[in-house]
Amino acid sequence: MDPNDAVRPNYALEEFHEERQQLIDEGLTEEQAIRSLTALWNINNNAERVRWAARQERLEEARQRAEEDDAQRLQDLRDEEEAARLEDRKKNKNKYAPLKRIKIPTDPTILPAQYAIRRLKAGDYCELHYFTNKGLDEAMMSTLIAEPDALVMLPATDGVHSWVPAAAVKDPKAAPVTKDEHLTWEEFNEAAPRIVTFMRMHDWPEDRVNMHIQFWTAIQAHRWRHSTDLLQQKALLLYQSQQRRRWHLTIGTAQGWSLEEINQDLLFEAREKLFNE
Repeated sequence: MDPNDAVRPNYALEEFHEERQQLIDEGLTEEQAIRSLTALWNINNNAERVRWAARQERLEEARQRAEEDDAQRLQDLRDEEEAARLEDRKKNKNKYAPLKRIKIPTDPTILPAQYAIRRLKAGDYCELHYFTNKGLDEAMMSTLIAEPDALVMLPATDGVHSWVPAAAVKDPKAAPVTKDEHLTWEEFNEAAPRIVTFMRMHDWPEDRVNMHIQFWTAIQAHRWRHSTDLLQQKALLLYQSQQRRRWHLTIGTAQGWSLEEINQDLLFEAREKLFNE
């Protein structure tokens, strides 16, 4: 019972005669006995109020701690659920890809091999073969027969290993890749515009994309492109293959350079190499 609600007795009433008489027997007058009993009750009630207040404070603190613990558990649960959702979005990007409400395209969708996509994402050298009609057909066939959940471990440039889809790794048993220098001009014309599109799709810096456009435009516009000397035509494709590989090997170093302008000396060396084969 809350001592704050207690009502102080009237010790002058007949029902407290015995209590008064005990004090009177000790030498107090009846009036003094009444005041003494009243004072004693007040002292006890005040002490009870202090103990009650302390107990209520402890109970309130316990209640607040319990509420805080419940709130923290609820927040931890929400955080775990949110982390799980983010992890799911990270692992299953296709599941959460934005839905484009447009009609089914009449033109076939261009889907290069995952290996080629991984190379482009990293900014690495990638053979034009993967973007020719033949390369795209091979990628489509590979997609239809590949195990979608298969993973392999690869080392990254920072030395940390990571799991990547098996389709993103070059399969040594797959159909042989045609080197750039062995492409036909028709295949070259198929591949160059497509690889430019995918460079931009994977956020290559615009100056690098433009350099490749100018490089391949210069190859196409060179006077040897329509020469009656087939070695000159093939030399352009060999030069393109050699210099694009060299550019990827030297980029970011003190020996880096641009592909935009054709080096005639190296082009003649490429023709000489073909002539001597």
